[in-house]
Amino acid sequence: MSQPDFLAIDLFGIACDAGASRRGCTMGPDAMRIAGLADVLSGLGHAITDHGDIAAAATPHTIWQSPERRQAAVLAMAAQSSQQAAAALGAGRLPVFIGGDHSLSIGTLSGVAQHCDATGKPLFVLWVDAHGDFNTPATSETGNIHGMPLALLCGEPDFGPEFSGPWRGTIDPRHVTVFGARSIDRPERQLLEDRGVEVIDMRRIDEMGVVALMREVLARVEAVGGHLHVSLDVDVIDPAIAPGAGTPVAGGLSFREAHLVMEMIHDSGTMGSLDVVELNPYLDNASMSARLLVDLTASLFGRQIMPRQSVRTGVDATVRGI
Repeated sequence: MSQPDFLAIDLFGIACDAGASRRGCTMGPDAMRIAGLADVLSGLGHAITDHGDIAAAATPHTIWQSPERRQAAVLAMAAQSSQQAAAALGAGRLPVFIGGDHSLSIGTLSGVAQHCDATGKPLFVLWVDAHGDFNTPATSETGNIHGMPLALLCGEPDFGPEFSGPWRGTIDPRHVTVFGARSIDRPERQLLEDRGVEVIDMRRIDEMGVVALMREVLARVEAVGGHLHVSLDVDVIDPAIAPGAGTPVAGGLSFREAHLVMEMIHDSGTMGSLDVVELNPYLDNASMSARLLVDLTASLFGRQIMPRQSVRTGVDATVRGI
């Protein structure tokens, strides 16, 4: 699958931490902007339009006093971000959402799913995360919605009518890959297995390496001309080099493994939308995590050390060095 060298990118901030277990992700979008995200992508030749932060995502301190108000804030944000995702894709642009906790994907992926349904393009999701995020209100030990977005989007029945609406989209769990997992609750594990979600945990990555595993994932998307949505959680990376995560888990992807995954996704030409989530600057160390996420996003959009002859999944393709 080919992709233009230079893309029209719509950038949206979602300054919301109402779905998370710790406060601070509201500062994530500004931290990535300050770390130079738009400048880096513009420097690669892409046309960037920064739409600022989605207004409905605001989470004042008083919301944290009530789980009901936190849920309402997440769902208000979802309705807004779903509309923005669908509109950007409908205009032929690539939406990038920076957050914000992982509950934001409820809305962004809903909009992407609605667009793919309307255009007849198969939707695949690469959930690059230390966690499965496949809990439901019935299985979650914490009740935090940032641990539930995949279950909701894949149609699990434990969510009430308040989680539905014209903004809501659904995805096929058999088209979802969780990559880099190393912390999954027991009930969540059973649901993932029952629904056919592919989980590539760190044990498999240690045994087989990221190249072989990512080639298999990307080959499935390429084979049917699918749309790949990438949802990148900072906690997939080892906290020694990315400390700005609210739910850190030791033993994550290394610097080079993370970059290699991003470079392979770019080379495949399959990515059509992106979330970058869970950056908590309050927990970061001298902006290490923010700068790393900006660098990883640059790799997703074509930054290379040197121009090279790239081998896609079974297909030779010369990738232009930018």
